[in-house]
Amino acid sequence: MAVLGVFAAVRAAPRLWLRASRAAAGFRGSFLGRGYSVDPAQVRATQSPPTFGFLLDIDGVLVRGHQVISAALEAFHRLLDTQGQLRVPVVFVTNAGNISQQDKAKELSALLGFKVDPDQVILSHSPLKLFFQYHQKRMLVSGQGPLVENARALGFENVVTVDELRLAFPVLDMVDLHRRPKTTPHPRTDFPTLEGVLLLGEPVRWETSLQLIMDVLLSNGNPGTGLATAPYPHLPVLASNMDLLWMAEAKMPRFGHGTFLLCLEAIYRKVTGRELRYCGLTGKPSILTYRYAEELIQRQAVRRGWAVPIQKLYSVGDNPMSDIYGANLFHQHLQTAQQVGAESPLDAQSCTSILVCTGVYSPSAPGPSEQPPFHGHRDFGLSPGLLEATHVVSDVDEAVRLVLRQEGWA
Repeated sequence: MAVLGVFAAVRAAPRLWLRASRAAAGFRGSFLGRGYSVDPAQVRATQSPPTFGFLLDIDGVLVRGHQVISAALEAFHRLLDTQGQLRVPVVFVTNAGNISQQDKAKELSALLGFKVDPDQVILSHSPLKLFFQYHQKRMLVSGQGPLVENARALGFENVVTVDELRLAFPVLDMVDLHRRPKTTPHPRTDFPTLEGVLLLGEPVRWETSLQLIMDVLLSNGNPGTGLATAPYPHLPVLASNMDLLWMAEAKMPRFGHGTFLLCLEAIYRKVTGRELRYCGLTGKPSILTYRYAEELIQRQAVRRGWAVPIQKLYSVGDNPMSDIYGANLFHQHLQTAQQVGAESPLDAQSCTSILVCTGVYSPSAPGPSEQPPFHGHRDFGLSPGLLEATHVVSDVDEAVRLVLRQEGWA
């Protein structure tokens, strides 16, 4: 199992992580902890400030493909005040990544009927803003959508797409007979060495991306050449979105980026006899993603003039292997920090997991209970207790009603 260096860094230097995360997310000043700076005129006198907030998954919870789930509209009818503003802080935490943060916010605004700000949206790759040590490296980027735009928004200044690499070395892409070159081109000798691989989401042509990523790793960043033995450790690999499956309009779940990663890992192990190792994995269930989300929740509360820190988080999702596992892992992280008396940079004290039945998860059929196969990423391992949601409800509206009752806001 690969050891995620970023987790070790978080444990070793929480304050350093906090400063880095604030800077990366655009936070200025010191609004966390005990010293809040709040404009009293912004505080609504009609109700007490919230001490809880929501981390909401999108696909399978709020939407199915391009169709909004009706329960989501009911849920936000309860969460919005008469001015159309949220009564409690909400952050949308999705493992999608083939879209820009701004476009995702616009998409949600149109579907849900109120303005969603870009800084309320966390994509699977958003925490890669914190990986400063790789931002200057020349990275091969894989995925689809606005790849270069997203990579640069994360801080990566020098990226090469798989399509650009394929055009530079056309003899590398040999699976599709129709895309094979008809003549042998002259080999390129002027192509700069690649220094790492950035995986932002599932690509369109898996065979091309798998082949060229392997070429880069096996050649130490010089795919136009060959090496007698594969270098190990290999070049840095950063990846986001470990979801094996996700739910769209189809009746059965679809392959996610986690399936692509599984293919890449299996191929690398089969070819080299070694394990592919990541320098960073982001997206749910990564603790780093939830810490990043907690920062945005607190920022949102301060912007709205809610002076009391948000202490309780309620994470609503449809995928036990990512949403529930991640929320429970983060709750465990918070509880451990409190038990050992560590000085934590976070204000949240708990993260409650709520599983809905409108997406990947569906209630088990009657009969003998069997342990389902583990769909999570290999680097997180199987911990059955983390797959058990605190609450299982029919949909997101029932989840919101449950939380509002518990918090006395019904």
